[in-house]
Amino acid sequence: MKPSKEPRIQDVMTTEDRLTVSYDDGRIVSLPLEWYPRLQRATPAQRRNWELIGRGYGVHWPDADDDLSAEGLLRGWPSREFARSRERASGKHRQRAAA
Repeated sequence: MKPSKEPRIQDVMTTEDRLTVSYDDGRIVSLPLEWYPRLQRATPAQRRNWELIGRGYGVHWPDADDDLSAEGLLRGWPSREFARSRERASGKHRQRAAA
């Protein structure tokens, strides 16, 4: 059965290597900060400066110019920037370009 509403973000916390998100339904998700390169490059003060967007369906860091969705974080999806860097590192980018 699908929940009647999608969970919304209530709080966000970062450490040097983790992004932790608390939801209104009680779930807490902790993800590697390296999955979000813009946040990883930001200073601790810049990471603390976040705001909820869409009434908690996303979070925005104005100083890092980054936006993440509540759903994507809950599902454990890394950023597209991180995924592309992994593809380049593994050579998949060159394989697709040659095809």
